[in-house]
Amino acid sequence: MLDRIDACTAQIEAVTGQIEAQLGEHRSAEGSLGPVERLATIPGASAVLAQVIIAEVGLDMARFPTPGHLASWAGMCPGNNESAGRRGPGRTRHGDVHLRAALGQAAITAARAKNTYLSARYRRLVGHTGRKRAVVAVGHKILIAVWHVLHDGVVYQELGADYYDRRLSNARKKRRAVNDLHRLGYQVTLWPQNA
Repeated sequence: MLDRIDACTAQIEAVTGQIEAQLGEHRSAEGSLGPVERLATIPGASAVLAQVIIAEVGLDMARFPTPGHLASWAGMCPGNNESAGRRGPGRTRHGDVHLRAALGQAAITAARAKNTYLSARYRRLVGHTGRKRAVVAVGHKILIAVWHVLHDGVVYQELGADYYDRRLSNARKKRRAVNDLHRLGYQVTLWPQNA
């Protein structure tokens, strides 16, 4: 049994060496990050997950003109089943099973991260769509980030957990806070603070 374990470990190390050698060819300049290292900058993505994504999608993003084309090919786009104002089930299409599984793992990991855009996106959606749909939505966002990282040759730019709050104007934030207090049963009067 120990000989079998040693043989399997040796095979795993040999295959890992081949993967590293083939991915090492894609580093362009000294000191620049390769595709695996750039993909690993996405929250929820590890080096192994980046290797799975590259194995399933490839490095040439010319096949996919937009991130939406990649998401559709992978089966990570929600369906749109609406007729006469009634919404039916929005199932995703069948796509690459291994890529979908890897993106699901990355989405769950990213949702548990602290102070990231993807975790804020998950928390924003999970209340009204449910856990599974929120995981698919976060996986969709990760796949869009993968397209940009591989297409443009850049690292992931974190938008921050307060991304959605920064997009709101101060008047809208004030109106939302007052409405929340009204719903809780409070009467609110606002005065500007003298500075």
